[in-house]
Amino acid sequence: MDDDVIRRVLTELGDTWAVVGLSQNRSRAAYRVAQVLQAHGKRIVPVHPRAEEVHGETGYRTLAEIPFDVDVVDVFVNSSIAGGIADQAVDAGAKAVWFQLGVVDEDAAARVRAAGLDMVMDRCPAIELPRLGG
Repeated sequence: MDDDVIRRVLTELGDTWAVVGLSQNRSRAAYRVAQVLQAHGKRIVPVHPRAEEVHGETGYRTLAEIPFDVDVVDVFVNSSIAGGIADQAVDAGAKAVWFQLGVVDEDAAARVRAAGLDMVMDRCPAIELPRLGG
């Protein structure tokens, strides 16, 4: 993975991050990573079938339900369904898609890049922000 792409996503593409798979379950990585994103000035938007409010932000069931622009779609779902989320991110007009640690779908990554979006895969912004994005 190219550090320049990661740095650009973290620092240049905007501060609204849809976090797909984020719920009020404090034991899940998405919950903790969303806290880190907020601590670094990012607005998080929970996306989960239960549409729960998390960290003070209104939740939505799908990316399509979000009534404002999203810069980055951060994906915390099983690799087997991540490609569909990536396609939805492209349709929603996101600037980048970020697949979390363990989320890998090379075909989806190729589709995202072909659509002109930045793609980060199998990385965690909670690790990369201190390393590359301040």
